[in-house]
Amino acid sequence: MADRAVPGYSPGFKKPPAMLRLKRKRLRRSEPPAAAPPPCCAAPRAPSASTRRNPFSSLDNARRAAGNPQPQERERPPPPPHGFPSAAPFWQLLEPVCEDKPTRRAEPSERTDLLALTNDLHLPVAVPKVPSSPRHEFPADWSIKTRLLFMSSQPFTWAEHLKAQEEAQGFAQHCRATETNLPQSIQEPKLSTELRCAFQQSLVYWLHPSVPWLQLFPRIGADRRIAGKASPWSQDEALQQVLMSDWSVSFTSLYNLLKAKRCPYFYVCTYQFTVLFRAAGLAGSDVITAVISPTTRGLREAMRNEGIEFSLPLVEEGRTRKQKNSEVNLETEVANSLEVDNSWEDGEELDPSDDEHESFSWLEEMGVQDKVKKPDTISIKLRKEKQEVQVDHRPESLALVKGTNTFTLLNFLINCKSLVAAAGPQAGLPPTLLSPVAFRGGTMQTLKARSINAKARVHLAYKEIFSLEIVGPVMPHALHSLTMLLKSAQRGAFSAVLYTHEPTAVFNTHLDDTSPALNKEAVCKDLSACGLHPKTLDQLTQCPTLGKSSIRFLELKNYGYTWKS
Repeated sequence: MADRAVPGYSPGFKKPPAMLRLKRKRLRRSEPPAAAPPPCCAAPRAPSASTRRNPFSSLDNARRAAGNPQPQERERPPPPPHGFPSAAPFWQLLEPVCEDKPTRRAEPSERTDLLALTNDLHLPVAVPKVPSSPRHEFPADWSIKTRLLFMSSQPFTWAEHLKAQEEAQGFAQHCRATETNLPQSIQEPKLSTELRCAFQQSLVYWLHPSVPWLQLFPRIGADRRIAGKASPWSQDEALQQVLMSDWSVSFTSLYNLLKAKRCPYFYVCTYQFTVLFRAAGLAGSDVITAVISPTTRGLREAMRNEGIEFSLPLVEEGRTRKQKNSEVNLETEVANSLEVDNSWEDGEELDPSDDEHESFSWLEEMGVQDKVKKPDTISIKLRKEKQEVQVDHRPESLALVKGTNTFTLLNFLINCKSLVAAAGPQAGLPPTLLSPVAFRGGTMQTLKARSINAKARVHLAYKEIFSLEIVGPVMPHALHSLTMLLKSAQRGAFSAVLYTHEPTAVFNTHLDDTSPALNKEAVCKDLSACGLHPKTLDQLTQCPTLGKSSIRFLELKNYGYTWKS
């Protein structure tokens, strides 16, 4: 027999279908199948092979007989012999497993195909799930986007090849802060001159300094991109002083515009951190605010030495949450305890100096306090600052400066020697200033836009997908302006993938000085001359709600927004 030909091979590892085929062959070889008695050796073995399978074996590890057909040629096995009635329900359970196996083997190829399609940004299937409650407006996102990819079933031909007159009109509308109101739906976007001019207007931003052969945003982690390019100022101290003097004038001009509510906000991008200055009334605050991220202990210590008052909202939020949790645990312990200490009932915090005094009191009791070396003052100070040091270069190190302290911060940044890299590809290059409005020394720049047509496979068929790519430092006002235009041009349906400059995502943190009773009408009236559309301004006055995250995916369907952060 085939089972005995291989030493040490157990028939219990065979597939039950193989056993049935073996029995069927034996019946065919014998004389009339109905009158032939069952083999003496098969009777006791078949029930154990069909009813009791080795639990440590899989359905594929059985040795295949030479005459066995291939898996794809298998037919539905016949019902078991009459001598084994108990095998029928067992076969009914195993048959679906054998039939489904090719389907499970095909899953990796389908998954690989899906991953390959995921790399294609034009495929809507690869987009993450979004909330199911659409809204008429999405929350303000104060992070800077490096790239936007809009996708729609309607073409973006209206954004291609602007005429010279349309481009000039768009620049003029931006400089004059002309408000453009489009209808809810535009039937022929390509023929709408008003739409094309407004599109050009929404792509404009202002930059300082301007070095045409260098990409000056982002600055954090840009050494590899800038390395190897000409930088005549890196070894010329006189040229560095001229550049910094010109940069200080532009920085001061922006702050004055912000204070006069002629500029809503601006960014200062250094090679180590980014600063966002916001005018009074934005982000739910009634005073000028500046948020810095990421920070280090050295930077925070230098700001304290200059008399700049600031707070760490995320660190304080964590402490508050920890205190609340400790209070809840304390109340639970008090309720379950028979004897409660009064100091714990009052929720008093222990003084670290008391802990230090008690930690050395036992040495005095033993009389060896002079023989044991105690930690010095510096070690104790570093231990106290351990938590503060741990947040360095992290989103939790976000520093908030508000009110008149922002002017002190302005002077600190102008005079700070570490603001500019002393070595490396960015040596001697002043920080980048980004603003939505014109300022002294600023250079007008435009975001790069191009439309792409591609075909993506959806449900085993290819569907044409139209996309519009926007590349450059996309600030909050530009994101909102572009979505307003696309809402009308794409008939209230599009989706967008947003690429965030990660160090700026934490700017969406809810500030601790927000004023819920802030009069929005008065704020919008005061900031009406800042150059932003009223709807965009209304969005930016809202309190931030995204926390440390930012919007990664945005979808508009039937004029309702859903998003994923």
